[in-house]
Amino acid sequence: MATVSLCMIVKNEEDVLARCLESAADLVDEIIIVDTGSADRTREIAARFTEHVFDLPWRDDFSEARNAAFDRASMDYCLWLDADDVLLEPDREAFRKLKETLDPAVDVVMAPYHVGFDENGRVVHSYYRERLIRNGAGMRWEGAVHEAITPRGRIVYEDFAVSHRKTRPSDPDRNLRIYERQLSAGKELDPRQRFYYGRELYYHQRWEEALAVFEAFLSDGRGWVENDIDACRLCACCLEALDRPDEALAALFRTFAYDRPRAEICCEIGRWFFDRARYQQAVYWYGQALDCPRDDRRGGFVSPDCYGYLPCIQLCVCYSRLGEQGRAEAYNELAAACKPEAPAVIHNRAWFQTLKE
Repeated sequence: MATVSLCMIVKNEEDVLARCLESAADLVDEIIIVDTGSADRTREIAARFTEHVFDLPWRDDFSEARNAAFDRASMDYCLWLDADDVLLEPDREAFRKLKETLDPAVDVVMAPYHVGFDENGRVVHSYYRERLIRNGAGMRWEGAVHEAITPRGRIVYEDFAVSHRKTRPSDPDRNLRIYERQLSAGKELDPRQRFYYGRELYYHQRWEEALAVFEAFLSDGRGWVENDIDACRLCACCLEALDRPDEALAALFRTFAYDRPRAEICCEIGRWFFDRARYQQAVYWYGQALDCPRDDRRGGFVSPDCYGYLPCIQLCVCYSRLGEQGRAEAYNELAAACKPEAPAVIHNRAWFQTLKE
């Protein structure tokens, strides 16, 4: 059976750390916790689960801290979690079975990271992350923020998921501050970090600056295809915010130069036409979204609703406004098959019933 070191970095996590460790402690063989300057009860809570709690001065570098945790691991594999992550019971069982069957020649285990949920707890945003790394294989964390390990060697995909369950907002300016300090010090960002710098500018509604960063990232031609596609989508968002809608639509179509259509992009194009009451065109693109195969293992950000519920509920509205109530009702029922308790589905059912009375 494979042995696993859980490696974490923490700072002021007293509200969530116990929840995380309670979900994972009995699944792993060792827990390594690196504290980067907590001023609350984080260290006390960590000490209830492990004697391996270490201090590391914070230097605006998440990779440095994660590598410090990995460097102290002694088991076959390193598992990383954030303090506000949790393993739910079905995922705990899947992880337990994986430990029993994992081929020791595997270098990296990729697993889903569920980071967005609707009001009923359904996953609405997810992507695969490198979750288990073979200890001593020489792979290192890179990037001061939005840090990652580039997987290499023998890579397998497993289905146990980690759920990211925040209980409070984090510092919204932290990542942007780190990037801007790096740039002020003359550091050149690699393509992945440039993409994420653009995202931070976008989150701060600095549309022109974000657009310039994304355009430079795309022009460089060294980005990962999933980041290229998302950069085009975010360019479209910036252009819409700058009241340049035709250029926004062109940015969405630009994604097709990188790979086959994604349902997320087709839904965005459908929304563009829907917002302009061009319902026939919107119908076409929402229909295209339904025809897109979902492939979470490609590694990009996935919005599951775009592969079922969202295009169906939008097709319902489009057909209704086109006067085709029968088709509209049929698509509402398809949306209901995805999310039966959705308020829009329930509202639409009531409205269609009034048409029959």
